[in-house]
Amino acid sequence: MNKELYPDIETPKGASEDENIAARKETSENVVGTPPERTQAEKALVWKQDLRIVPLCAAIYLLCYLDRSNIGNAKTLNSSSHNDLLSTTHMTDYQYTIALMVFLVAYAVFEVPSNYLLKKLSPSKWIAFLMLSWGAVTMGLGGAHNFAGVTAIRFILGMFEAGLFPGLVYHLTFWYRTDERSIRVAFILASATLAGAFGGAIAYGVGHMNRVSGLSAWRWLFILEGIPSCISSIFVFFFLPDYPETVKWLNPEEKALAINRLQFEASHGHDESLTWAQAKDTLTDWRLYAHYAVYFGISTPFSSLSLFTPSITAGLGYKDLLAQLMTVPPYAVAYVVTLLVSFSADHFNARGLHSAAMATVGAAGFVASASLPAHAYHSRYGCLIVAASGAFSCIPPLLGWLSSNLHTTGAVGLAIAINISVGAPGQIAGVWIYKADQATRGYPTGHWTNAGLLFFVAVGCVGLRIYYGLLNRRMLRNGHQSPLLLLKIGTSVRQTRLTRPHL
Repeated sequence: MNKELYPDIETPKGASEDENIAARKETSENVVGTPPERTQAEKALVWKQDLRIVPLCAAIYLLCYLDRSNIGNAKTLNSSSHNDLLSTTHMTDYQYTIALMVFLVAYAVFEVPSNYLLKKLSPSKWIAFLMLSWGAVTMGLGGAHNFAGVTAIRFILGMFEAGLFPGLVYHLTFWYRTDERSIRVAFILASATLAGAFGGAIAYGVGHMNRVSGLSAWRWLFILEGIPSCISSIFVFFFLPDYPETVKWLNPEEKALAINRLQFEASHGHDESLTWAQAKDTLTDWRLYAHYAVYFGISTPFSSLSLFTPSITAGLGYKDLLAQLMTVPPYAVAYVVTLLVSFSADHFNARGLHSAAMATVGAAGFVASASLPAHAYHSRYGCLIVAASGAFSCIPPLLGWLSSNLHTTGAVGLAIAINISVGAPGQIAGVWIYKADQATRGYPTGHWTNAGLLFFVAVGCVGLRIYYGLLNRRMLRNGHQSPLLLLKIGTSVRQTRLTRPHL
């Protein structure tokens, strides 16, 4: 280690050269954002946290996503016998699109206040309340009889589901370091692809219940898929851990290690809730708006695939219940790809480039699907798998990238919520681009729109990556080698490690 590179680092008087080198090495790792080697105790702690947190959070989001996207299955379920959602409620395709849109309007409006309440009330209490609420609302959707009823219930569903995903991402920042988050966000987000796969398989099975007890199969679909969320809310209330400082399943040594290792790069349960000063600093940080713009770009493909994959597969020559079943492979492949990409992004500290690469892959899938003849069913089905894998897998690194470059509890919660709220208009656009009258032509408008937005995501990620790289070099050139820096946050002063931006 070149001591001249770190001239202002103080080491204890009388320390050996090895100790001096170790001190400088630890400092350099904190300066450049490279994670130090974990001890066995820390590895055991992280694994213990993973077992308690990640599977539960992934299961929560799977149920949430199942309940929000099953309306896409209901639209085509038993359509050949006119027992589908649109036929029995006498809705037009335009009214169906409106019902999808109002969900996303509520989703955008309620995300920020929901994240505030998560910190105010604690994650376990708030998320359990949301689960119970959206489960009951989903079951209520099975009793809707007209356009007004479906639309009103979808708005209420969006209101309760709005806080879950940003809340789960925020929750992870209380438990994991920046270089540990993307893969865990991926496990949670990838459960959405599992929900898509399970949703198609469940719809295929429930489709055989048509007219049981006089109810159309789509009504049974909503009723049966809402029940697990209501029941699971009880387990979430008792078993979802809130903060390392408060849980009882960590012994005193583990609790101290959990708190100390996150001292400078995570949210903290004991920190105050969002203040106006923190909100102002976050709202006026222009670089965050570049992150928001990129997330807006990925939101349209994410939303449109989530809601219209059954319709897209039906347009590929698969009919009725078989169309439901053929939605499974694209989601299953996307699940595996999402996990692999997110692991690699964290491992190489290269979240921006991974997201850019996968956005390009997804765009290529959409371009090929739009360019192929409408009757090239098998080729276009393969393109759908490629497009879904690229679109879904670039999202977890984007969220990990954003949270890793924020350094206060309030800022993390607000920025994540704003990021996903800004994505809501993109999701609203996603409900309009797959037009029913283009089914026989292969939905060219939807595919070209998604391709263009994914190319925008790729360019935006590369641009942000270049900016952060230049900022890193400027920080080193200006002599920011000290391991500690006093940062003024609103009217308070907080001591934190100076870290170069994560890439």
